[in-house]
Amino acid sequence: MNFTGIIVGLATFLIIGIFHPIVVKAEYYLGTRCWWMFLLAGIVFCALSLAVENLVASTILGVTAFSSFWSILEVIHQKRRVDKGWFPAGPGHNK
Repeated sequence: MNFTGIIVGLATFLIIGIFHPIVVKAEYYLGTRCWWMFLLAGIVFCALSLAVENLVASTILGVTAFSSFWSILEVIHQKRRVDKGWFPAGPGHNK
């Protein structure tokens, strides 16, 4: 039996699930100016994905990289959610 698809699928599910609270907390404490951290993390994970020879590990690192890139957009969307009152404004917001 080949568990590669199940492992990658589960890892993708967990990575996406982990990134949601990270985006919420980052936007709460730092505001939208934290976007560059997600960009840097994405670049690092992309480089690691290219460097790792194991297919499953490389795939999971690639998923993490592009989840980081997607989080840049999500930080902006989170700011809009805060502006609508759906989430509390934190110390990272200019009053």
